Amino acid sequence: MVQPIFGVWDYIIMSATMIVSVAIGLYFRFSGGKQKTNDEYLLADRNMSIFPVAVSLMASFMSAITLLGVSSENYYYGMIFVIINLSHGIATPIASHLYLPVFFGLQKTSTYEYLELRFGPQIRLLASLTYTLQMILYNGIVLYAPAIVLESVTGLDRLISILVVGLACTFYSTLGGMKAVLFTDLLQSFLMFGAVFSIVIFASVQLGGFDQIFVKAYEGGRIDFTNFSVDPTERHTWWSLIIGGMITYLSLYAVNHTQVQRLQTVSTLERSQKCLWWSWPVLLTLGVSTCVSGLSMYAVYRDCDPLASKRITAIDQLMPFYVVDVMKVVPGLAGLFVAGIFSASLSTISAACNALAAVTLCDYVGRWFKVNPSYVPWLTKLAACFFGLVFLALAFIAEHLGGILQAALTIFGAVGGPLLGIFTLGMFTTYANEMGVSVALLSGMAMTLWISFGGPRPAPVKLPVSVEGCLFNVTMPTPPQSQPSDYFYMYRVSYMWTSPIGFVWVLVVGSVISLIWKQQQPWQKAGHAHPDPALFTPPLANILRAKIDKKVGIQMESIRKH
Repeated sequence: MVQPIFGVWDYIIMSATMIVSVAIGLYFRFSGGKQKTNDEYLLADRNMSIFPVAVSLMASFMSAITLLGVSSENYYYGMIFVIINLSHGIATPIASHLYLPVFFGLQKTSTYEYLELRFGPQIRLLASLTYTLQMILYNGIVLYAPAIVLESVTGLDRLISILVVGLACTFYSTLGGMKAVLFTDLLQSFLMFGAVFSIVIFASVQLGGFDQIFVKAYEGGRIDFTNFSVDPTERHTWWSLIIGGMITYLSLYAVNHTQVQRLQTVSTLERSQKCLWWSWPVLLTLGVSTCVSGLSMYAVYRDCDPLASKRITAIDQLMPFYVVDVMKVVPGLAGLFVAGIFSASLSTISAACNALAAVTLCDYVGRWFKVNPSYVPWLTKLAACFFGLVFLALAFIAEHLGGILQAALTIFGAVGGPLLGIFTLGMFTTYANEMGVSVALLSGMAMTLWISFGGPRPAPVKLPVSVEGCLFNVTMPTPPQSQPSDYFYMYRVSYMWTSPIGFVWVLVVGSVISLIWKQQQPWQKAGHAHPDPALFTPPLANILRAKIDKKVGIQMESIRKH
């Protein structure tokens, strides 16, 4: 495999990305309120404008793993995956009008404070610990995965990559707080778009026109949107992508603390809803262009597949391989691509540093210790720095952890559905209690993790590739001969159904246990006859307010009569 060395322009572009990101952190540390209060540090004083927040919402979970993975997904499995973007459009109004008003109305720093108000302290602690473990594992991999992929293809040393990106990210997110995170996300998003667009544009020129990408992809069977099967064992169908995509989106954009915290950095609920609405076209644009970049590379390599010809060893290496194989003739393009990939990692990690600092101070330190208010901003910054260094340490030891790489990513998906389920039970029902949702959450995560990790499981079937056009002799590998019936049914279910299964499990189990095992609700323990409508989704809150008003009216009428 070719191990090219970056040119001067490549290093200039990479260095400039890191320097500007750090400069933004320094600027916000020494300007404005100088991050002296937790409200400014964690929530940007709640006076941010809509555009940077909308872009940051996209960047927070669009990691380098996503960019590398989605492009190779469309290359080897076809473009049907692009349908998941429709599910995001369907889920956006649900998140903005049914979930967001509850969090925004409460104005709490940690999302999990809601669970204590609605159910009790145990479920709050359980959920926040789950979130913390999930984010620590995921972000260690977000830092490690692109470094190892880029090293294998570009020769850029992985340890240097991890160290430079990890330290730069920790530095600017610790110093500059949420404002620095949001504005660096804006810069890094432009670089992510630049990296993906450069591949599509370069391939279009190479092939003799943008339309040729789709002509070649169609001839290779990559453009087929006809799979409406209801069989859950089929990897990608309209049903799995729409339903699975909706639940995954809601688990991230409706109740995940990282996103909810961002949505509270603006001044009003209406502006917060606009942020969520505007983030969808930004996410759609990057999602679709990343899919098209996968088809672009297929059109170029349709007669000599890099994986089958053993020029790469994993499908995630496809995008960086194309850059160094084809685009290296233009000075700086490889640097732009690497800057875009690492920008995707930077945006995800900086979001996690800030979000985990908020959870640590609110859900752990604030609950168990009495802290002088003047120390709180410093403790929050120390927590952000601590988590950045934890991600760095995890990235350095990740290569020795073997299967935990895939495990961490799987945990991220498997935990989302059950967590969405408990917030949904809290906001959409008045009968759900702490015992019911606690049992439902633990059993739901056990179920989804078992489905995700159980094995053996069949390897996904790739679409056909060719090596006929290779300039050297290549023997196509023989695919393993096995029948789906050789595997346990639940291990054959598409990964897209994992979150919906966990979500439905929590709703059903939580409801049944809550209705059978009666338990005093927090408002009953406090001596109130009615729950606080602010804890429920707007349609249910309106019903509760009407009942309360009616009861108060009857009581007032009774008083007047006497």
